[in-house]
Amino acid sequence: MSSVGAAFRLARAGWVLVREGVVAALPGDQLSGLPRFGWRLARLLARRRALNQERSERLANAVARLGPSYVKLGQFLATRPDVVGNDIALDLALLQDRMETFPKSQAEALVEASLGRALGDLYKSFGEPVAAASIAQVHPAEVLRDGVATKVAVKVIRPGVRRRFHQDLESYFLAARLQERFLPSTRRLRPVQVTETLAQTTRIEMDLRLEAAALSMLGENTREDPGFRVPCVDWERTGGDVLTMEWIDGIKMSNVSAIAEAGHDLKAIAANLVQSFLRHTLRDGFFHADMHPGNLFVDPDGTIVAVDLGISGRLGKKEQRFLAEILYGFITRDYLRVAEVHFEAGYVPRHHSVAAFAQAIRAIGEPIHGQPAETISMARLLTLLFEVTELFDMDARPELVLLQKTMVVVEGVARTLDPAFNMWKTAEPVVGDWIAGNLGPRGILADAHEGGRALLSLARQLPEFAARTERLSRAVDAMAENGMRFDDDTANAIGKAEARHTRSGRIALWVIALTLLWIAVQMS
Repeated sequence: MSSVGAAFRLARAGWVLVREGVVAALPGDQLSGLPRFGWRLARLLARRRALNQERSERLANAVARLGPSYVKLGQFLATRPDVVGNDIALDLALLQDRMETFPKSQAEALVEASLGRALGDLYKSFGEPVAAASIAQVHPAEVLRDGVATKVAVKVIRPGVRRRFHQDLESYFLAARLQERFLPSTRRLRPVQVTETLAQTTRIEMDLRLEAAALSMLGENTREDPGFRVPCVDWERTGGDVLTMEWIDGIKMSNVSAIAEAGHDLKAIAANLVQSFLRHTLRDGFFHADMHPGNLFVDPDGTIVAVDLGISGRLGKKEQRFLAEILYGFITRDYLRVAEVHFEAGYVPRHHSVAAFAQAIRAIGEPIHGQPAETISMARLLTLLFEVTELFDMDARPELVLLQKTMVVVEGVARTLDPAFNMWKTAEPVVGDWIAGNLGPRGILADAHEGGRALLSLARQLPEFAARTERLSRAVDAMAENGMRFDDDTANAIGKAEARHTRSGRIALWVIALTLLWIAVQMS
């Protein structure tokens, strides 16, 4: 029955998108056959007022009707322009994660249930909510530390949000499976894998202990960094459904005029923001992936304070080196090296020509060097680079796409502070230092040290490898003698999987038929 429920929820979501004009706003002029008929039908069924709105406004209205799960879906897909296209990704990035607050009494009950203590034992005072989003809302509160009342921010999970997300995720998985089955051309985008990533991301975001851990980790990484920090976590008052942290009294970075009136140097803050982000990315391989102006504050001393670390990004050493080398390659106009880095990382298949790929990259880089530096967008450069790599069969790399999306936001914030912001001049010291430290003599010594540790670890595991090899050899001999056999559990699992795919197709056809019948009744 869960599949039937998921199918009906999916049909309802489709109807809402049609009525709010979202489907009609998609580019359909080049379609033909049944898809074009469906697009034209969607235009007829859309509300008249919706057809006079911008696509971003139509998306916002549809998401408001569908609920918080679809806000997160939209924000997630905004990080995947490889899946939805750059234009739609930009529209989705404008979605505001703002919801109605839920009663203070419910929040208090959730805090007590999560922490296992009475509210009065935890907080001296607990105020009304001051901000609410799809997953949680924030309350001001006070705690006693050494007899002194200290103001804190308490983030509380929204009641019932996990159950709602679980139900809607079933619909997303059904849509992804149908897409893979009936639209072979989209299989390259791996829709089921994308949905699994969304499911994992939301599970992490809905456990506030993990957000607290991310804040703690970023705080440790940036402890010695000038001009950047994150709030301190109160671990005694933090659990799965509640996160207590330092209250930030700074000025929101969205309020540029207030920052200027407070006497802060806007150009210095813009440079500090971008350089901090690049340090986190290249040096630490761990970055805040939701750095929009509402999540950034400026302290009285000019320090940038980043909050709401529900979404974070990670880069391994290979990705860190890849990013640094391509940025430095564009700065120095070494396009052949940029191409070689793609091949060395294994991102572009070997059957392609390095020289041809370097030529395609030159087509991106050369126009940049003919423009004033303040008009050049590093985020735009990465977007164009990803578009070119598609021509050379480079699969989408989710961690790099998330990085590119975050860089778009960070660069945009910097330009609101300083319209003449020079991205390349600001980035060069950080990227250059990383190149010198990691690809120069120091980097070679560090790599040698890590290689030695890896060899020592491998030597310790040699006896276990030998035992596994012997067991594998015996299994292969037995297979050669007796043939390959499935046990009962494997055979049953294969049968169930096949039945599930067949059932999903039948359910989809029934849902489409019932939906068309319902639409006909509504219009009659």
